[in-house]
Amino acid sequence: MNSLQDKIVIVTGAGSGIGKSAALMFAQRGARVVLVGRRKAVLEDVAGAIEKQGGRAWAYAAHIEKKSDVAALVSWVQQQLGPVDILVNNAGSASKTLNVRWIEEAEWEQVQDVNLKAVFLLSQAVLPDMLARRDGTIITVSSLAALRPNLLGGAAYGAAKAGVRNFMAYLHTTFRNNGIRATCILPGEVNTPIMDNRANPPAPAVREQMVQPDDVAQAILLCASLPARTVIEELRVAPTLLRDISGDLEAGRWKNAPPSCLAERDTLL
Repeated sequence: MNSLQDKIVIVTGAGSGIGKSAALMFAQRGARVVLVGRRKAVLEDVAGAIEKQGGRAWAYAAHIEKKSDVAALVSWVQQQLGPVDILVNNAGSASKTLNVRWIEEAEWEQVQDVNLKAVFLLSQAVLPDMLARRDGTIITVSSLAALRPNLLGGAAYGAAKAGVRNFMAYLHTTFRNNGIRATCILPGEVNTPIMDNRANPPAPAVREQMVQPDDVAQAILLCASLPARTVIEELRVAPTLLRDISGDLEAGRWKNAPPSCLAERDTLL
């Protein structure tokens, strides 16, 4: 029996990377998938690819860090399709400035909004129906940066991913006896477009050795498709190969540093 057949699934960050892979896999298993992101045209391309394979998908553009957008999204899904069975909080954003010494308040807040606030808003919006039915799954993609924060992901990203890991644990302990499954997935380096914004973007050969979007998507599908009696509370997905990141860390230390501070860097070289 296919446990995902006809399930209504919301996937955020569905236009590329992990979200796109997960959406394709959910659709292949018979789920009805709502693709959420900021770029409608990109989402429609993914929806088209799903429909060509015989799947069912809907593109919905929204700023999920805004409560009004989230409320409109969940209301639309409920009215057009029905109550949400599975929420996949996958959308993420990293700062361009990685060192806490240089990051501006606005950039810090933007990272917290996308990675943490949006997860809170979406989870809060789908909970009433899930609790009423005593059935629902919320899966959030965090990061190993929550456990091992450094200059690779940056101060803002690590803090947000640690916060969302804590929040998912809260959902699990609070609502598990109400039929709600809350899962946190913590991937290591994943070969997604976010790598292009690194202080020292990895070479193609290096990216090939990283975890791939399909790998994390398979983990998401596993967590979503287990019997309702079983929950994976937390799952870590890491590259087998441990690579040397010392150069990346040093590049991240000085990215976007004020010109007046570069002399400090030069004295250390």
